[in-house]
Amino acid sequence: MSPSYVRHFALHDVPFGKDLDDHALWLPPSKECLRDAIVEALAARESVMLVGEPGVGKTCLLRALRSTLPQEGFRLTYCHNATLGRRDFYRQLCTALGLAPSATAAALFHAVSTHVTELGRESRMHPALILDEAHLLHQDTLAHLHILLNYEWDRRPLLSLILVGLPELADRMDLRVNRSLYSRIHHRLRVDALTAEDSGAYLGVRLERVGGRRDLFSDDAVAVLHEASQGAHRDLDRLATEALRLAARRGKHRVDGGLAERVCAADSVHNGDRS
Repeated sequence: MSPSYVRHFALHDVPFGKDLDDHALWLPPSKECLRDAIVEALAARESVMLVGEPGVGKTCLLRALRSTLPQEGFRLTYCHNATLGRRDFYRQLCTALGLAPSATAAALFHAVSTHVTELGRESRMHPALILDEAHLLHQDTLAHLHILLNYEWDRRPLLSLILVGLPELADRMDLRVNRSLYSRIHHRLRVDALTAEDSGAYLGVRLERVGGRRDLFSDDAVAVLHEASQGAHRDLDRLATEALRLAARRGKHRVDGGLAERVCAADSVHNGDRS
């Protein structure tokens, strides 16, 4: 059964849920540029570092990348458990690549590097490895990744890495111990928060997708929600949903600035109580 606010506003579905097909994701122009930059990097067989604050849309950008990248030319592998030691990291990577995990770290690394080399020889499929939450990687794993990028005496770029994480990933990469890896990261990109204009467009697109009016949130309400969320997709989704719930309970058919302020004030108090 759908939530009461969905029925109140005659929507087909919840407007700000996470359950969306990749092709239905909306990106502002700034993030479209980042997606295109990553596609170009992979086409050139280069590696990328992508950083951003929590909730600004890094995963959304990766999903948009997945839907854009030509499947016939690339093999995209996603790993999100970054808290493993080197042996377990390569074991996870073997499993993600469909390889049989071996017992030792050396055998695991050999299996992965051999697989990448074979793909390169075929010249039909370029592997790209996405390491999400990369700021949490163990130092011994991070320090070893440059070896994973080294093939045929560092002559052939057979693998691309996409390191994704919070801004502290860039600080870690600046350390001398990680210089060998950092020098191989050709593109160093940052995902910024939504602008106020982006937030308004995002709310409108998500509402329209489920049969709602694009102007269901007044301009004042959009401004309040944007400021409270600080341009983070995740917080904007949550606050916008709460605003729709409150509007439905009060029998309103539009979210105005005053109602949005009440929602954001209550959320601020709640978060303050938890901290």
